[in-house]
Amino acid sequence: MRRLLVPLLSLTLVLSSAGAAVAGGPSYARDTWRSLVAMTSPATGLVADNVSGDLSVKSPYTSPTNIGGYMWSAVVAHDLGLLSRPELVRRVSQTLDTLARLDHHDASGMFYNWYDPRDGSVITTFPDDGSTVTPFLSSVDNGWLAAGLRVVMGAIPQLRPEAGRILAAMNFGFYYNPSATTPSGTSGLIRGGFWDSEPPNTCSVPQNGVWFTCNHYDITVTEPRIATYLGIGTGQIPPSAYFATMRTLPDSCDYAWQEMRPQGFQATHLGVSVYEGSYTYRGIRFVPSWGGDMFEALMPDLFVPEAAWGPRSWGRNHPATVAAQIEHGLNDAGYGYWGFSPASNPFGGYAVYGVDAMGMDTNGYPSDVEGGRYDAGFGDCRPPGPPAVYGDGVVTPHAMFLALPYARRPVLDGLARLRKNFDAYGPGGFYDAVAVRSGTVAKRYLSLDQSMIMGALGRDVLRKSFVTPAFERAIRPLLAQETFNVPAGQPLPQLRGGDGR
Repeated sequence: MRRLLVPLLSLTLVLSSAGAAVAGGPSYARDTWRSLVAMTSPATGLVADNVSGDLSVKSPYTSPTNIGGYMWSAVVAHDLGLLSRPELVRRVSQTLDTLARLDHHDASGMFYNWYDPRDGSVITTFPDDGSTVTPFLSSVDNGWLAAGLRVVMGAIPQLRPEAGRILAAMNFGFYYNPSATTPSGTSGLIRGGFWDSEPPNTCSVPQNGVWFTCNHYDITVTEPRIATYLGIGTGQIPPSAYFATMRTLPDSCDYAWQEMRPQGFQATHLGVSVYEGSYTYRGIRFVPSWGGDMFEALMPDLFVPEAAWGPRSWGRNHPATVAAQIEHGLNDAGYGYWGFSPASNPFGGYAVYGVDAMGMDTNGYPSDVEGGRYDAGFGDCRPPGPPAVYGDGVVTPHAMFLALPYARRPVLDGLARLRKNFDAYGPGGFYDAVAVRSGTVAKRYLSLDQSMIMGALGRDVLRKSFVTPAFERAIRPLLAQETFNVPAGQPLPQLRGGDGR
C-alpha cells in the first residue's frame, strides 16, 4: 500500500494554502510523538491522559485507551524513523510488564477505566475533583487497549508472547448480550461495560458476578464497533452482531426525535433484517453516527481497512462523512475551518463537538462553543426548528488527520491554515482544539487525540500489524456483503467563503 504522507515526514513542510506555497516547521509526527514521550511515566511506561501545552504537567490518571494508543504510537514512531528498534522494544516492553501486573477483572481479562500512571494503582478517587470512583470496565476502552496489543503482536515479534498473553485473556464475549434488542427489532448487542462492585445511584444489572450497565451500543457508526470486530474476529461474539446494530432508527413517527427522517430500504444479512437508512445534509447522503463527530465515524478505520473491505458500505460512507464535515465548517456554518470531534474545550475542560445535523441524536454534538443546534424536522411527524445560528466554532486537528485518506488536499490545507492563522502549534505538535472565531486555543495535549494523529500518520503499519489472515476471514465478508443507502462518488465541497476570521 503506498504511503500518503511522505510530505509530512520531512523536516520541513511545503503545503498548498489557497494556491500559495506555505513553509511549515518540524514534522507533525515528530512533535506529536514528543508529546506522548512527555506524558509517559519513566517508572511504569504508562502514558498520562493529558499534559500541559509546555509538556511540563502530566495528569495523574490514565485509561486502557490511552495505554493502547501509546503502544501503537510507538510502533508508528519507529516506522517513521523517529524511534530506534531497541528503544521501541524497551518502551513497549516496559508498558507490557506493567500491564501484566495491573489489577484487572480476572474472569473477563478486562482492565479498569482509570489507573495512576505513576504506580499503576486503580483510581478510586478522581484527582481532578476528589469525587469517588467505583472502578468500571468499559467495552470500548478495552477495545482500544486490545487494538494496541494486536499492533504490538504484529509489529514487534520478540514481544508477541507477552502481548499475546494479555490479549488472550480478554474476552469481549463477556460484554455481549444476545437478548438485548434495538428499536428495529434486531437482537444481540454489546454492553457499555460493567462494575465488579455495585455502583451507587447508577442503573445497573447484576449478572455473572458483576453489575452491567443498563445501556448497550446499538448503532453502527460509532467507535464501539472496534470491540464488536475484536469479538467476532476471535469467535467470542457471533458474526450476526455486526448487523444487529442500527444504521439509522426506523422511518417512523415513533422515532421522530431523531435528527431527521431517514430514507432507506430493507435488506437481510446472515438472517438479520437490516434497515439500510441514511440522512441527507446539504445534498450529501451518509449513514450517521450518534453525535455527528469524526472520532465515532473514522477511528476504527485506522486499524480495519473498512473502505477497502466494504466498498459499497464504508467505502461510500467514510468519504461522505468527511465531505459533510467540510461542507458544514466551510460553507454552512462559515467558520472557514472544519474537523469536529470531542476534544478539549478551549475555554476549559472537555466537551463533545460534532456536526449536529450528522448525528442521530436530535440534541447531538454542536460544532461551536454556544451550542448551535440544527433541527431538520421529521416530515409530517415534526416540523423543522428555526434555522441554526453558529457562533465560535471549535475544530480539533485530530479530526482532520483521521480524514487523510478521503480528503488529503483539504486536510493538508486546513492544517497549514490552522497553524498559520492561530497560536495552534506548540512543542508537542498541534494543541488539542481551537475556537476559530475568537482565536482561543486549548493549549494542552490529550494522549488519545495525539495517538489518533500518530495512527493517521502511520495507518499502513497499523493495519498491517493489526490484521491477521484469520481476522480478515472473519470480518471482511461481513463488510463486503452490505450496501449502505449512500451513493458512490459524492464530491468534496468547495470553499465558498473567506477564512472564517
